[in-house]
Amino acid sequence: MRRPSRAAQHLRDDRGLTMKTSWRSASLVAGAAALLALTTACGQDGGGPTGSQNVGATAAPGDVGDLGTGAGDGVGTGAGAGAGQASASAPEPAGKLSVSANAEIGDLVTDGAGRTLYRFDADTAQPPKTTCENDCATKWPPVAADDALAGEGIDKELLGEVTRPDGTKQLTIGGWPAYRYAKDTAAGDVKGQGVGKKWYALAADGKKAKAEPAAGLSTREDPKLGEIVVDKNGMTVYRFMKDEAWPKPVSACTGACLAKWPVVAPVEANDTEGVVKKGLMSFTRPDGAAQQTIDCWPIYTFAGDKKAGDTNGQGVGGTWYAVKPDGKPVGAPKK
Repeated sequence: MRRPSRAAQHLRDDRGLTMKTSWRSASLVAGAAALLALTTACGQDGGGPTGSQNVGATAAPGDVGDLGTGAGDGVGTGAGAGAGQASASAPEPAGKLSVSANAEIGDLVTDGAGRTLYRFDADTAQPPKTTCENDCATKWPPVAADDALAGEGIDKELLGEVTRPDGTKQLTIGGWPAYRYAKDTAAGDVKGQGVGKKWYALAADGKKAKAEPAAGLSTREDPKLGEIVVDKNGMTVYRFMKDEAWPKPVSACTGACLAKWPVVAPVEANDTEGVVKKGLMSFTRPDGAAQQTIDCWPIYTFAGDKKAGDTNGQGVGGTWYAVKPDGKPVGAPKK
């Protein structure tokens, strides 16, 4: 048997080496492709720019809205951390502003959702300047200026804006930066009024909302009792059926009775609204205290009424009744 020549043997070895090299190269290429595919998939799940886009796409609706009203540069450049910070402090839209009446505070400005707007004494109006940042802005979210509209009772000429340190635009009213209060959870809440003796509801002219002093005696419409008399604090006024009016006022409520039924102090006739003035007078009790009357009948409030509008004293003992504007008792049995 003939042995292959040395040239043929070299040729065979070269072919084998070439095949091994080609197989190894192909394996390396395939491995690199697989690694690239794996790396790309991880990047889409949360790695590079693609991952950042997915996070934004799946953000909560509130977060997306905040980004939309936040600092445009931070969002536009794709600076993830910066965009997040901008969204956290971005002012919330104001919507259509209006004036709402509050019995204790007076007429105040509310946003499109009916939430009370406030001003901060540490800020300035001339020129407008905001000093509430960081944690303060979390408790007192600034109101965005871009979509604010002047509704009924609002002078659009008094609406303006101030640039906050983070670059966002905050609404001003009469030059004062406007805020909401985080603890106001429902329309009409005024929990921020007077906080720290620096936060106050905004009036339509930018000043602090302030209620006009209530009349010493006035009337209100009660859903069950009809028109009844109330004192300056809105507390229901009552009559005691054992009292006397003629020929002069006499109170039969003495001693322990007065702890439950405090007397109404004298009121000037011109400090009343809706109350019949005939027989509107005061008298001196045996203990020396002065007490108001309506139609010469002594009047009282009830310690069991805890807030304005309460009528817990109505009908108590069959002898205590709320008072009509002319001094007659409401619902008392006819004699």
